Amino acid sequence: MEKEQKKSGFVALVGRPNVGKSTLMNYLIGQKIAITSKKPQTTRNRIQTVYTDHRGQIIFLDTPGIHKAKNKLGEYMVKVAQRTLNEVDVIVWLVEPGTFIGAGEQQIARELGQTKIPVILAINKTDTVKNPDDILLYIDAYKDICKFAEIVPLSALKGQNTQLLTDLIFQYLPCGPNFYDEDTVTDQPVRQIAAELIREKALRLLDDEIPHGIAVTIEKMTSRKNGLTDIEATIVCERESHKGIIIGKGGSMLKKIGTAARADIEDMLEAQVNLRLWVKVRKEWRDSELYMKNYGYHPQDVR
Repeated sequence: MEKEQKKSGFVALVGRPNVGKSTLMNYLIGQKIAITSKKPQTTRNRIQTVYTDHRGQIIFLDTPGIHKAKNKLGEYMVKVAQRTLNEVDVIVWLVEPGTFIGAGEQQIARELGQTKIPVILAINKTDTVKNPDDILLYIDAYKDICKFAEIVPLSALKGQNTQLLTDLIFQYLPCGPNFYDEDTVTDQPVRQIAAELIREKALRLLDDEIPHGIAVTIEKMTSRKNGLTDIEATIVCERESHKGIIIGKGGSMLKKIGTAARADIEDMLEAQVNLRLWVKVRKEWRDSELYMKNYGYHPQDVR
């Protein structure tokens, strides 16, 4: 019996902000790596994760949402997403269910129309569609906007049709050996994931006007002999008034953020965590390349 030839390759998840790219990636690999939030532009850097089974290996690249940039950080996010399109074997474009194709989706379609890389359209959030027959209308609305290799309606939140998406991706990947060990799920440093988990909790707990202006840095992460991990982190914001809101009355909000983040970090590390948080003001840091670099975003890498 002829041995099945392994396949491996890189797959970009692209789309407008808040269409569910991070949720899909986390579901497919079975582990929380990318943070999720109902607020747009949650993902800021390209996040790489690894899915491995008997057929081979898929390296997913979760990109920031393609949007109209309002500052240097926004420009950086869009460039990261656009550059990724030229470095992969397959592109999965996520959209929300609907027949209206807005200016943002049309711009993405124009960019994808210039590539020869296979594009799979994933119509996400089908669990929110009351009449299943409407999904055929959504497929019909999108099918001619770009030359798609496949179109898949799915729900990243519920896991519906995600196995079909994986099957289709493998069809379009080149043959080749695995890029990573079978037990690898991400190339992200633990410190970076911890910082993102803290930022996620802040995104979910804080008022709408604050989250876009925050960053999180890990100042210290050390493990004791008894297995306890000490983490010291700083939440960076742009205004003094925001600092007070993040801290909260008597430190109540900062405590909520810390408690929620610690639980996720402990799950990731499989160890008890002692988490200490501080808040620092850096005015207009999203327009400062120096501060952006200090907080883990490197504009010089995507010029």
